[in-house]
Amino acid sequence: VQLQASGGGSVQSGGSLRLSCTASGRTLSTYGMGWFRQAPGKGRECVSAINWSSGDTYYTDSVKGRFTISGDNAENTVYLQMHSLKPEDTAAYYCAAQTSYVADVAETIDYEYDYWGQGTLVTVSS
Repeated sequence: VQLQASGGGSVQSGGSLRLSCTASGRTLSTYGMGWFRQAPGKGRECVSAINWSSGDTYYTDSVKGRFTISGDNAENTVYLQMHSLKPEDTAAYYCAAQTSYVADVAETIDYEYDYWGQGTLVTVSS
């Protein structure tokens, strides 16, 4: 199983991007999917996540009101719509898929995710 992330790029502050992530290979049964990011010299953080069964979503405080996660469980596809981008959003963005049940909430812990995409780079200039 591979997760393929796309949609990154370079934009100016205030711009928008839409990240996409699709699983390929054998059929993947997931409980949720998430987007993480890692900026140079910083640790990885959960930006947003979604739990399919409950519909619960999570956003880190810095992106609330600007980013929206959505997706299709049956297609194992997740999107991250990003608006009003800021230079501090610059990072490599990774999608991840959770295939083990933990709880009916959006999962924010990276080690609870079993599959990871290769990362797509988002660069926001001021």
